Amino acid sequence: MWSHYNCYHPIKIKTKMNKRLMMMMLTIALLSLGFCYADEIQQQLIRQNPCVLKQTCHECIQTPSCAWCAQPKFDGKRCFQSNINSNVVQCSERYINNPKNEYKMLDARVLQKARKNTQSYTSSVSTSSGSSTSSFKGSASSSSHDAVQISPQQVSLKLRINEAYRIAVNYAQAEDYPVDLYYLMDLSNSMEDDKEKLSLLGDLLAQSMQNITSNFRLGFGSFVDKVVMPYVNTMPKNLLKPCPRCEAPPYGFQNVMSLSQDTKNFADEVKRAPVSGNLDAPEGGFDAIMQAIVCREQIGWRERARRLLLFSTDAGFHYAGDGKLGGIIKPNDGLCHLDSRGSYTHSSLQDYPSISQINSKVRQNSINMIFAVTHEQISVYERLMQHIEGASAGTLSENSANVVDLVKDQYSKISSSVEMRDTASSAIKVTYYSSCLDKDGVLKQTNKCDGLKVGTVVNFQAEIEVTSCPPNRKQWTQTFQIYPVGINESLTVTLDMQCDCQCENIGHPDYVEKSPDCHGAGTLKCGVCECDSMHFGRMCECDANNNRHANDTSMVSGCRLNNDSEINCSGRGECNCGQCDCQTRSNPEEKVYGTYCECDNFSCDRSGGALCGGHGTCDCGVCKCIPGWTGESCDCHATNETCIMDGSDEICSGRGNCECGQCKCSEENGIRYSGKYCQKCPTCPGRCQEFKDCIQCLVYKTGTLSPEQCEKTCTIKPIIVKVAEANEDKDENMCSYYDQDDCRFAYVYTYDQSGKIVIRAQEERECPPQVYFMGIILGVIGAIVLIGMALLLLWKLLTTINDRREFAKFEKERMIAKWDTAENPIYRQATSTFKNPTYMGKS
Repeated sequence: MWSHYNCYHPIKIKTKMNKRLMMMMLTIALLSLGFCYADEIQQQLIRQNPCVLKQTCHECIQTPSCAWCAQPKFDGKRCFQSNINSNVVQCSERYINNPKNEYKMLDARVLQKARKNTQSYTSSVSTSSGSSTSSFKGSASSSSHDAVQISPQQVSLKLRINEAYRIAVNYAQAEDYPVDLYYLMDLSNSMEDDKEKLSLLGDLLAQSMQNITSNFRLGFGSFVDKVVMPYVNTMPKNLLKPCPRCEAPPYGFQNVMSLSQDTKNFADEVKRAPVSGNLDAPEGGFDAIMQAIVCREQIGWRERARRLLLFSTDAGFHYAGDGKLGGIIKPNDGLCHLDSRGSYTHSSLQDYPSISQINSKVRQNSINMIFAVTHEQISVYERLMQHIEGASAGTLSENSANVVDLVKDQYSKISSSVEMRDTASSAIKVTYYSSCLDKDGVLKQTNKCDGLKVGTVVNFQAEIEVTSCPPNRKQWTQTFQIYPVGINESLTVTLDMQCDCQCENIGHPDYVEKSPDCHGAGTLKCGVCECDSMHFGRMCECDANNNRHANDTSMVSGCRLNNDSEINCSGRGECNCGQCDCQTRSNPEEKVYGTYCECDNFSCDRSGGALCGGHGTCDCGVCKCIPGWTGESCDCHATNETCIMDGSDEICSGRGNCECGQCKCSEENGIRYSGKYCQKCPTCPGRCQEFKDCIQCLVYKTGTLSPEQCEKTCTIKPIIVKVAEANEDKDENMCSYYDQDDCRFAYVYTYDQSGKIVIRAQEERECPPQVYFMGIILGVIGAIVLIGMALLLLWKLLTTINDRREFAKFEKERMIAKWDTAENPIYRQATSTFKNPTYMGKS
């Protein structure tokens, strides 16, 4: 029995301990899950209602849709959503701070063209003196006025932070609007023939522009470069005559003729202008541009006119920093430095202007820059015009013979387009919307409209939003202009940013210094205590020595998010004297903060491995994106620009929606579109076959169509190019076929901004080489004959070589046998014996 007890009792004890341990672990796990779930719910509530985090009135009203209750001894949440919780919050109406956006028109003259004062004296004389005076003033005021091209002219706005407000801006190009054209010409030696041509075309240029507007003025200026080495040869003889054909010493800039209606004088001045020279290839054009812009009185720019500055050259340009080569280190001050003769006096004292300086002065003075340059330089100036507001560029012929057409074309482009810009600071975001010429169309995000005619009214919606309050209180009231590029008219906007509450300022009834509600140790502002440096706590109940002026219950409740919570400081800090002291993270860049330690800057969504996609900051679990980005993780473009194809003004080609900066193509009538801009239609038949016959007859004079049918049927005008290549990003379609000659011909078709078809056809067909059968046959026969003859010759050659070799061998052996003198040992000379039959000898 004892052995039985001793054997099983320890096992029972161990089983009970395991059960308790499991229960404890399960309890801990459930509590952890509860905390995590509670924290997740809390973060979701914060995202749904960002007002609960705001502790001061100015922080509250800087959050959209939030209102502040300034009622003293208020137990609820002071910052609340006015559109949701207005019936729930028990706050007196008098204490609610919920400022509204305000908009007022201060000057709103209607769009109108200019009218000259006729001053009809006849009608004045025919009436009585009293009425005539009155009638004359009324007539004068009603019959003479400047053109108005933008309306309204002045407005005032009071805006809350991050709450956009749209105002209507109307623009119309006035009829017969004055034009000032200043021709700024490079008069280095290489431009001599251009100068001669321009002097002959002066009257034609003026006549051409006067067909557009009767109020036209023309001016002329010239430039070379700084009279300093290494730009100009400073040897005395070279200063007098820098090149054999040069007529004058080098100079920086010369205002030859101020703006005037005397076009004949223009031609004479251009003809008399002397040609000079310099050493290096780039010219000092930027000095001349700066002086021509800022010297308004000397040049004669009118206040109410479209100002055109035509810059003509065949060379590049020096810019800021190049002056150091000549020992000139003083930056360009952007001021006028012309003497009484119109000469630039600071050419050798100041550096060249920078591109940004030129752009700034162009904007300030509403100048339309036109770069008329040769073919070799056009690519350089096309890149330059992208950095200068309202600039354009055109190709000048070798002797400037096309300058009149170039000016007309460029002016037509400028006047038929309107682009809205503004001078708002970085704290203000202005976005433009318009349906352009489609009055019944949907508003789209754009600041530019094309295809305008005189009198055409274009309606823009300018959406103004204050993104942040500047640190300097003086900058809370700002004035900026909304203006059409190149027009000296604008809408002036006076903007008051509602960055704080009235009850936070001295003199307001709800502003009480050393308030009893703050235990005399702080200022009561909008119902909230702002403690002095020696006290802290919600009601300044704690001093620097941690002495309390309230009971412990109120101390603990001040560290809890709501009355239902039993967790102090959201579990991420310690409660000290009714205030949370949030924990410190090991990573110094990660912060836990908030009245109840409910916020941090590291728990936001990530995109691409970066917090808030690298395009924003994390604030209390919510990404605050920088301008230009949006989305929960700031990974989406805020504008639709990335969804608009070059040369088009439609979002996703009108076949999809722009979501997060990317086109989501739609399906229409069973057709599914694709491509970056939804410009492709894989299932569409295309128009290659439609243009095939016309391309054959128009370009290659082949195909099934006769010349008469071709002329009658084919209305397209293909552009001939060396090689036809399609750019898919521009929605170009490649077509290629083989004709009856087995030749391949190719062409590309696309559409321009107006929807017209544009076709580029390859200049030459790609044909296979022609095969000559008779030549091949004769070649084969000839090759056989030649090969046979070659074999016979080879046989004859080998036979001859062998015969000669044998003969030589024979000759050699014969020669050896001829000169050998040795005797043959077996040779015996023959003997003959003769007997005399009559001889009888003795024996």
